[in-house]
Amino acid sequence: MPEWSSYGLEDFLLFSPRAYWRLFEAQNAALWPLQLATMAAGLALLLLILRRPGRAKPWVGLLLGLLWAFVAWSFLLQRYEAINWAVAYAAPAFFVQALLLVGAAVLPGGPAFGRRDPPGWAGLGIALAGLLYPLLAPAAGRPLASAEVFGLAPDPTVLVTIGMVLMAGGRWRALLLPIPLLWGLFSGLTLLAMGDVQAWLLLVSVAIAVLSAVTGRRVASDR
Repeated sequence: MPEWSSYGLEDFLLFSPRAYWRLFEAQNAALWPLQLATMAAGLALLLLILRRPGRAKPWVGLLLGLLWAFVAWSFLLQRYEAINWAVAYAAPAFFVQALLLVGAAVLPGGPAFGRRDPPGWAGLGIALAGLLYPLLAPAAGRPLASAEVFGLAPDPTVLVTIGMVLMAGGRWRALLLPIPLLWGLFSGLTLLAMGDVQAWLLLVSVAIAVLSAVTGRRVASDR
């Protein structure tokens, strides 16, 4: 037990921060200018939820499902797994999340978007944080080429998904939140081990999402 107590998060890190950020540089260089399309699509989905919530259901699920599958294949399996063996176990969960999102879009009784309550507003804030995620790179002193972009990198894609799910009603939230929350915790702890302050954005977002989901469920049951 004394031996285990001497370990810190950084002792379990399998790669250097430089190797980690170079993954995003390679991803961005290989896929440019797809970043413009995914960012525009994310913003369009958010505006659709806010202005035409009744029409948002199929588009949100289908697009997010496609992007989760794309991130799993193009980043997790093609790049991240090379420096972190644990990603081989996370990638299948991304494909499962993609199927769940598509199912929420096409099956009857799917989530209805446009909540105007505290969980919904918390979701809006988290989704905006995911779309603005690329700004963290220059803020941290890294080149913009290493920015993490919604639809191409896992963390902003997860944040946008969490936010949009919190903006939805129905029982689908219980199916659509666990995988994004677990990834947010996993990635947040990884960044914390690297000594990167953006870890707190993920960890705080996960905590807010859990609190909002639990609070929203209790309010709904009381009604």
